[in-house]
Amino acid sequence: MTYFDSGVVCSFIKPDTQTMMIIERQSNFNVFKWVEDNKDLLEKYIIKHDGILLRDFNLCSISEFNKIVQIISPNLLDYIHQSTPRTKLGGKIYTATEYPANRFIPLHNENSYTKIWPRKIFFFSIIVAEEGGETPIASSRNVYKSIDKTVKEKFEKKEIMYVRNYIKGIDLRWQDVFQTNERSKVNEFCRMAGMQVQWSNSEPELNTKEVCQASIIHPETFESVWFNQAHLFHSSALSHKDLASLINLLGKNNIPRNAFYGDGSDIELEYLEHIREVYSKEKIKFRWQKGDIMILDNILTAHAREAFKGNRKVVVAMA
Repeated sequence: MTYFDSGVVCSFIKPDTQTMMIIERQSNFNVFKWVEDNKDLLEKYIIKHDGILLRDFNLCSISEFNKIVQIISPNLLDYIHQSTPRTKLGGKIYTATEYPANRFIPLHNENSYTKIWPRKIFFFSIIVAEEGGETPIASSRNVYKSIDKTVKEKFEKKEIMYVRNYIKGIDLRWQDVFQTNERSKVNEFCRMAGMQVQWSNSEPELNTKEVCQASIIHPETFESVWFNQAHLFHSSALSHKDLASLINLLGKNNIPRNAFYGDGSDIELEYLEHIREVYSKEKIKFRWQKGDIMILDNILTAHAREAFKGNRKVVVAMA
């Protein structure tokens, strides 16, 4: 099956649903000119197939990855108000989340815990792990359709409150999250984002609260998609051991992050487990190859990270 004039062969990670188009180069052409010439088609297929994977394009360096990204989306974003540790590699290219190799990162849409998010997210595989380390995906439109109506309606009616406590030596520093050392700049950012801010001379030094959407409508396809991170931020996402340790050390109200309904009431644990089960059923996994570039519409497609062994390096850009 060929979708382009020549030079590539197209297939799908999940052929029965035509999810995630794999575009493999078959001839020796200028990849940058090819991307430029086919930019409109690539944009179309990113939306239609929940993302695309460019394979065997003979890309080896971050600068080459950046060049591809700039052709498709020249207005890249800085990673501000982050929820996970990353290292900026130059320009607006970042490492993927720097999280212990033995931990799984659940499916999520980037920055869906706030009101400002990237439309696209790009991944570049530089070093493939010996075992594991995949970046699974899931269709956010399918997740929305699969969530029980009662659960969906309650989340959409009440929305979600994300609570973060910034404590020295635990989780991320507020200076790194907001990319500043000045409290006034944090206050301004939060004011613009509609977040509540409370500073203290004791721990936690900073507390923020933000009420955000449970779902949104995609601006081009007009489909409803599940778009939040309640299942990640909620304390039940932690192991019983880790949660007990944090509560013992900090107190129940001071753990680094948590999620509630928008009115501050507790989210039912069975609802969160249901959402996690839906994500699990929708998860699609593939094995990275060195030089792969995956491009996702961040609204339509969630991503995750499997635990891994050995070295792994994936870099990311957002637009």
